[in-house]
Amino acid sequence: MALDEPSAQLNAELRSSVVDSLASRRPVLHHLNDDTTWLLQIPRPEAAVRHGARLYYNILIDPWFRGGQTDIASWFSRQFHATPSAVQSIAELEELIREVERSAMESEPAVNKRRTRDLEDFVAAEESLIDAIAINHEFTDHCHKETLLEVNRNVPIFAWKEAVKMIESWKHFRSVTAIVEFGSDCDSDWRNTSIPPLPEWIGISRLTKSDLHAAMMFTFNNRRANSQARLAKVQAAQTNGYTFDGKVKGHHETIQPNEDDESAEALIYTPHGLPSSDFQIVRDASPPISCLALLHGLHNVRLGTATGLTALQINLGSHNGLRSQRILNADYWIGTHDEDKKGRGLIAWFLQRDILTVRDALLQEFKARRGGKGDAPDRDVVTVLDSSEAANWVDLRNGESRVLL
Repeated sequence: MALDEPSAQLNAELRSSVVDSLASRRPVLHHLNDDTTWLLQIPRPEAAVRHGARLYYNILIDPWFRGGQTDIASWFSRQFHATPSAVQSIAELEELIREVERSAMESEPAVNKRRTRDLEDFVAAEESLIDAIAINHEFTDHCHKETLLEVNRNVPIFAWKEAVKMIESWKHFRSVTAIVEFGSDCDSDWRNTSIPPLPEWIGISRLTKSDLHAAMMFTFNNRRANSQARLAKVQAAQTNGYTFDGKVKGHHETIQPNEDDESAEALIYTPHGLPSSDFQIVRDASPPISCLALLHGLHNVRLGTATGLTALQINLGSHNGLRSQRILNADYWIGTHDEDKKGRGLIAWFLQRDILTVRDALLQEFKARRGGKGDAPDRDVVTVLDSSEAANWVDLRNGESRVLL
């Protein structure tokens, strides 16, 4: 398949990212358009790869590649991408993922040439290399029918309950599962969010303030499958009266899983923002959850009135992002859903957008603490601006990729 220029650029980015990722066995995140479509590639457990599995578990998030999206009716709200998506179709994405796998196989030292050929044949024969699709909202810039209907019907969908109703009405996908609410019934165990057909080392859940202000959390521990296998071997050996190293074991002694083996990393995706205090449950989770990446936009987007009041807050913006990052302490804070799309219809007349960088938000906070008194001394400004790096902000643009170390 011939790739257009943006896709060829993304293809080159993916190749480079794969080489780095293999050396570290870390996840890779790809921004597939200028808005809020993402591909998250999580390395599979080593044991699974040794037994012939692909190297990555691929999760596609809120896909919308081309064409318009409508809310309620075209006279009410109709939007188009202002910038062409780096990936223009599901077929193009499949080819890019396939190329990632091929490159990964060639770069993997544990994979010999014969095994590489076998895996290439296996990958080429698969119906789809997308392992799961996650949909955070029923709004059509997140749940875009025309894009989703390009996906193989056997790919499982995990979606917010309102989106589940919409997707099921299309009668296209075989498996559509409602995402569980994290922390419901006082349950903060990420392992309980691993719902089939997800592998046991991945969970998908949602933190919800309202239909609009919510977050999807992707939790994973690709060491867990390996540790569970080791634990099973130990327990099997104990059944016969011996430990795994061959020593006699007392009948009443038990082996407990290491809490470090049960902890998880998380990518938290909140395109419209979630009030920062609602992230405290992640900090308090048991087993522990470490936030690897927070996807939260910078733009303050709202529907205004003729008198200048806010009728509806849509995107919470950079100040809420800063507060959220201070709670989560994510290794990466990456912007999302900040594309200033081409809009038509009634809503376009009332849509208001304030664009603040992380540094802008930090300076506003600094001045607010000073009571709004004049300009800050130069050295204080430098301190504030330098602290934007402490927020771990990363600008990942349309078609760019990042290895999450």
